[in-house]
Amino acid sequence: MVERISVQVGAVELNFETGRIAKQAHGAVICQSGDTMVLSAVTTAPEPREGQDFFPMTVDYREKFYAVGQIPGNFFRREARPSEREILVCRMTDRPLRPLFPKTFLNETMVCQTVFSADNVHNPDVLSINAASAALHISKIPLLEPIGAVRVGLIEGELVANPPMPDMENSALDIIVAGTKDSICMVEGSADELSEAQMVEALEFAHAHIRDIVACINELRDRAGVEKMPVPEENIDAEIVADVEAIAAPRIKEALAIREKQARYDAFDAIKDTLEEELSARYGEEKFAERAGTIKEVFNDLKKNIMRHAVVETNLRMDGRQLDEVRTITIEVGILPRVHGSALFTRGETQALVATTLGTSRDEMRIDELTGDEFRRFFLHYNFPPWSVGEVRRVMGPGRREVGHGKLAERALEGMLPFTDGENEEGDVENNFPYTIRIVSDVTESNGSSSMATVCGGSLSMMDAGVPVKGQVAGIAMGLIKEGDEVRILSDILGDEDHLGDMDFKVCGTEKGITAFQMDTKVKGLSRDVMERAMEQARAGRDHILRIMNESLPAPREELSSYAPRIFTIKIHPDKIREIIGPGGKVIRQIQSETEAEIDIQDDGTVNIAALNKENADAAIEMIEEIVADVEVGKIYHGRVTRIMNFGAFCTVVGGKEGLIHISELADYRVNSVTDVVNIGDEIDVKVIEIDGMGRVNLSKIAADRELDQVQPKPEGYQEPEIGGGKRGGGGRDRGGRDRGSRGGGDRDRGRGGGRDRGRGRDR
Repeated sequence: MVERISVQVGAVELNFETGRIAKQAHGAVICQSGDTMVLSAVTTAPEPREGQDFFPMTVDYREKFYAVGQIPGNFFRREARPSEREILVCRMTDRPLRPLFPKTFLNETMVCQTVFSADNVHNPDVLSINAASAALHISKIPLLEPIGAVRVGLIEGELVANPPMPDMENSALDIIVAGTKDSICMVEGSADELSEAQMVEALEFAHAHIRDIVACINELRDRAGVEKMPVPEENIDAEIVADVEAIAAPRIKEALAIREKQARYDAFDAIKDTLEEELSARYGEEKFAERAGTIKEVFNDLKKNIMRHAVVETNLRMDGRQLDEVRTITIEVGILPRVHGSALFTRGETQALVATTLGTSRDEMRIDELTGDEFRRFFLHYNFPPWSVGEVRRVMGPGRREVGHGKLAERALEGMLPFTDGENEEGDVENNFPYTIRIVSDVTESNGSSSMATVCGGSLSMMDAGVPVKGQVAGIAMGLIKEGDEVRILSDILGDEDHLGDMDFKVCGTEKGITAFQMDTKVKGLSRDVMERAMEQARAGRDHILRIMNESLPAPREELSSYAPRIFTIKIHPDKIREIIGPGGKVIRQIQSETEAEIDIQDDGTVNIAALNKENADAAIEMIEEIVADVEVGKIYHGRVTRIMNFGAFCTVVGGKEGLIHISELADYRVNSVTDVVNIGDEIDVKVIEIDGMGRVNLSKIAADRELDQVQPKPEGYQEPEIGGGKRGGGGRDRGGRDRGSRGGGDRDRGRGGGRDRGRGRDR
């Protein structure tokens, strides 16, 4: 039976439907806004795998190009591996849902999201989270409670829920918030240097809409839900708990006091070995083997509880820091001699080597999206090799974690870039930074907050490369421990504090405000007061890091690296673009070949010239300016003879434009033959004496020679040509008076329709 239900979110309805499509899945829901439809189909294995000790849930989000009436642009013309956007939506769907399953539920579960229709007005990413929540909630899969998700924008000073995609171009905030009826579970997004108070207000605004969505999903379950499958109860033998505590608790306390990560991990490994030896001897090998999984679980829970209680009771961290204390920071910039910009950012035992590379427009990233082809001039890649944490594992391509961390850092830095769209308010395009920027962060050591080290290192490396960024950006990872009514907020968390804590939120920003935000929580009911305290502590930590960064590199380098390409920008009239390109691209190829410069022409007439040195760029600019220059009457040009006719010679002036030097304008005497004065390839000075109504250019060598005082004498042996016989029309030519109105008998009236009409007699 088909069930439909809807809820108003912002200006549009969010619709849920089940029972029509994918009826063999354990749960299937279509979530729709406008003409955007996302199907979520969920399934689970009947039993967990033997020996399974974690929850194997996979979220897969895919966008079908037929959803917008397109055919994929790749070679195979079909959807291939997930794009960056699809991976990011997978993560945003997974993160708020994963903590809402029972601890003992270990059955393999799949959550598959498919975009069937997209109107490019209502974003499918938010629909994906809501559809997955609804499909899981109505299914037999034991989700503890549903979640809702909403996008929040800040448009013209007003908070807006699920704004249309075109409106987001003018939004100062773009965050996706997911949560239950009681608390926020996940936040992801960016902002234009908003204050902490504005961010807290946006989260509360989002949660009000989330409660409405959750109520709608609960009503859908009441109509179409099925009975949940049984979940094993958590039944831990009290004897094991007592034995593990007696053997391991004192040693865990000692190990947690070790500040160095690897030494602390080695101590934990030694405790595990001792625990296994003593319990194996106490229980016997067979009984110990049966209880091994439980022993491991009890040991991990004991470690977590000891660490948490120690923080609450002593207000000290496992590495001895105060709750709001940031680890020691060291910064080295420009450490890689041949790259355009580099920085080594170290915070405690977390270190990132970040490099910035400047390229031309040809280096832009092209992405085939549902919204059409997208070209990016800025992108950041994050790498997390196994040796950075002392592990041995196969090195493969970037996983979902690498993509997600890289995108967070990219969002944090993007708002500080000096890019503009064409002209600024003064009509000047020189301030537009015409480079493509790629940042690569290689994490060389990690003990928490490697993505935030990437933000700091990325900001420093761009400044080292000479990118005129608007300001430094720093990032800090915050944690929270809640035991009863006691709450402790931790600044600059370690990896263990992230794993064992109740909340992980990352805040990036400048001295003015927040540029990127990411949060995941594991507890319910965080009050506004706690959120405000956490945000204020994060701001103080961020300001501390920014001060250190500014001491290391207070401003961008004044000059680009000598190894970076030099890009110069000029502006031409759009109608002149075809002249620079030439037939079949002949002209632009010739310029690039002669100057070794790379030329990029935009539709608005902006021309970017990239070269390895200024001399080559200047040469290319000069050639372009000559091509687009307009020929002016009365101006003298240095040109080259390109063609010889019996009535005159054609000569180039500027930009390859040709003009005619009539035989009577070649020399200050009567010329027998054009080749007596000029030949093809000769470089001569000519003056523009006329541009007729057809745009044809008439030139004079005589006039130019006179102005430049370089009149040529008659050649040796020169004989005056015979007058009459029709050769010159019968009339005489007195060079002193020089009647230009007629050339004898009207045989050749210039432009007045005599025997040789200009439009027919001469090859123009």
